[in-house]
Amino acid sequence: MVALAHHLDAALNRGQMRNAATVAFQLGLTRARLTYLLDLRLLAPDIQEELLFLDAVDGEEPLGERVLRAVVHAGTWEAQREKWRAVSSAWGARGE
Repeated sequence: MVALAHHLDAALNRGQMRNAATVAFQLGLTRARLTYLLDLRLLAPDIQEELLFLDAVDGEEPLGERVLRAVVHAGTWEAQREKWRAVSSAWGARGE
């Protein structure tokens, strides 16, 4: 999702897509869902990198949208990192 968010942002910036509403329509997403997706770019760079290297389990993303949304909206990058540490340690304990 993070990689897709950056790809869509780049397409918008290059003018390949007219606006976010057009992108949402072409992908079959609501504008709210697209906004959430693009918000992933606001995550601290180190968190984005960690997300890019997570493996899907049985074709499922390891962390749900609500969890990531809470991290994105935690505020500053430091606040995001604190929230991420809590989430990832709890997820790691469940994944073992």
